[in-house]
Amino acid sequence: MKYDVIVIGCGAMGTAVAYHLARRGVSVLCLEQFAIGHAKGSSHGDSRKIRLTFLESELHELAQRSLDLWQELEHLSGRRIVYRHDGLYLGPRTCEFLQNLRDAAELYELPLEELDRSQVAERYPQFCIPDDYRGVLDETAGILRPERAVAAQAELALRRGAVLQGHEPVVQWSSTGSGVTVKTDRSTYHAGRLLICGGAWSIHLLNELGLDLAVTRQVVGWVWPKKPRLFDLETFPGWGLDDGEGRWYYGFPMLDGGLGMKLARDWKASCVDPDTVDRQPTQDDEEDFRPCLRRFIPDADGPLLAMHVCMYTNSPDHKFIIDQHPQHENVFVACGFSGSGFKFSTAIGLVLADLAMEGRTDLPIDAFRLDRFG
Repeated sequence: MKYDVIVIGCGAMGTAVAYHLARRGVSVLCLEQFAIGHAKGSSHGDSRKIRLTFLESELHELAQRSLDLWQELEHLSGRRIVYRHDGLYLGPRTCEFLQNLRDAAELYELPLEELDRSQVAERYPQFCIPDDYRGVLDETAGILRPERAVAAQAELALRRGAVLQGHEPVVQWSSTGSGVTVKTDRSTYHAGRLLICGGAWSIHLLNELGLDLAVTRQVVGWVWPKKPRLFDLETFPGWGLDDGEGRWYYGFPMLDGGLGMKLARDWKASCVDPDTVDRQPTQDDEEDFRPCLRRFIPDADGPLLAMHVCMYTNSPDHKFIIDQHPQHENVFVACGFSGSGFKFSTAIGLVLADLAMEGRTDLPIDAFRLDRFG
């Protein structure tokens, strides 16, 4: 059978584009090398943040469109996917991230509240911060549930006629002026267009482009706080924190259906190959995030419950890559989403559906074109 579109990769981006294409009546095949909804890439981990306070206009607009689409997906699927929940960001007076939040809030007239140390202590006594620290409370923030989101997109795509096939790795793809051919370890498929949303495996799927994509191993952890009632959704924010020494930590309140409080250190870890990455967390991995608890959130410094390994895929300038393949007019690529892509994924799925079927999109993606690399 020949399809209108084949999608390689069935994570956040792949299920999103499959859903957006299927609702337009497009025949689409989405191929995934692991299970649909697997935990080996970058679309798992129980929680993700969303916010609108991006200084870059293209990110701000994509975030707003994504929020609208997440809420629509929640309504259509009957799953709770979005929690509108304030985000608290903490750091020294000179913290660049906090200043970017302020600038974005002013530029787009978004609700943002400044907190000094005493106000942070009064409203969020869970945090112990130095005298020179400040807090910024972002009222545009929220929390996404990634597993629910991917499952909802996949199910709605299937119900609208899309074909999603798990455990079928792509071995090779090729393109001519008349269409594309995709070979897997099971079969060969043909379509008019190809969308490559391979996450960390984009380094292999797009090796002919010579992109300097860096895949890094990242570990997130869950702990059981010493005083758990202080860290539930009603009393504790999603948060990010600059330790003043070049390290950035982030975390979430305890959520329904989850176990414990999640946190991690966001950093440029060592590069890995997604096929051989060590997926077994170690004691050293725990020490990436445990110092944050000891120093800044002591009432949460309880027993370790779990650690999960995920991967970031970083472009050379740490911006997304969303574009037509420069050598094949019927092939489109989306990769390099680092640790921030999930929140935008449903809008990026819409962008890719537009590009595949219309050759253009109204959403701003010029900053993510491949020609910026020369």
